[in-house]
Amino acid sequence: MFRITEHHVSPLALPQPLCLIVPPFLLARIATLEDPRFERAAHAARRSLTDVAHDHLDHGRSHNVLPHRSLRPGEPSVRGQISRSIYDAHGAEALPGTLVRTEGEPETDDASVSEAYEGLGSTFALFWEVFARDSINDRSAPLDATVHYGNRYDNAFWDGTRMVFGDGDGEIFGGFTRSLSVIGHELTHGVTEYTAGLIYQGQSGALNEHLSDVFGSLVEQYARGQNAAAASWLVGEGIFTEQVEGNALRSLRAPGTAYDDDVLGKDPQPDHLDGYIETLDDNGGVHLNSGIPNRAFWSVASTLGGNAWERAGQIWYDTLTGNSLTPRSNFAEFAAATVETAVARYGFSSPEHEAVVGGWTLVGITTAE
Repeated sequence: MFRITEHHVSPLALPQPLCLIVPPFLLARIATLEDPRFERAAHAARRSLTDVAHDHLDHGRSHNVLPHRSLRPGEPSVRGQISRSIYDAHGAEALPGTLVRTEGEPETDDASVSEAYEGLGSTFALFWEVFARDSINDRSAPLDATVHYGNRYDNAFWDGTRMVFGDGDGEIFGGFTRSLSVIGHELTHGVTEYTAGLIYQGQSGALNEHLSDVFGSLVEQYARGQNAAAASWLVGEGIFTEQVEGNALRSLRAPGTAYDDDVLGKDPQPDHLDGYIETLDDNGGVHLNSGIPNRAFWSVASTLGGNAWERAGQIWYDTLTGNSLTPRSNFAEFAAATVETAVARYGFSSPEHEAVVGGWTLVGITTAE
């Protein structure tokens, strides 16, 4: 066990913090930069950290929108029929912004609008076509997104109502709509909200992040037709500029290796329970310790081979949507639940059962077989 002490950010006390793709410890490091090459990035990070400290309450929860909504008035209730709306904040921090594209309308000349629209569609497709889940709430919830949020805003987040994308500072981060895994990751927070309701703190929060990393990766793999062997297993690939020595924000295959940069430092995610990080920052290390179950899932998917969404993904989806988790489930409880799910669906001593047990053993979590 070890403790992160650098770049301290005060923990959030509010019960429902926003789910951000860029963790506060990384923003905090960028905010301290004095290199003139990254002056804009440092300023953007400091502004983003101010938002984190105030839990982003002015960015979407003060707009009289219920976080758990169903269809918009007048829309048909047809299972499996997607309904997307993309808004443009025009660099402001007021949501939702100006409506610029709705379901079925032609593509605009704004790449961020197109990427957000397609990303919502790809996420819907995975959950509907693979798991028969009708949008994030399984009740045809519309999928909304706002692009061009803030002035060079260095993040993307799910606020309980919509996806929100910044354009990045242009020095370290580019636009956040560029990564399909980011879009799938953030929308999966909505799925978790409607199902297990994992509290965004400590191990339950790390599991919340883990599930978003898993299904964000699966959204990308399904859209690209990639099997487990061909997939990158990266979350956030493409959002760094060429000035950064790194591939992505996180790696499920090898947590702790996504980036290693003179400016950003080295990816701090542990890949084994022995390296579990005790910290008050980052809601108790939710973006850090998620590397441990992430590697377990990668191991299961790689051991089984083929398309990761078919067996490994099905086990994780059944676990998320079943009745075995509580909002405060920890790693050991989640691992045990996946083992039980594998046995229920595929049988005791099946390849799937053995792969799940093996995946958790790899990261130091023992389960009852």
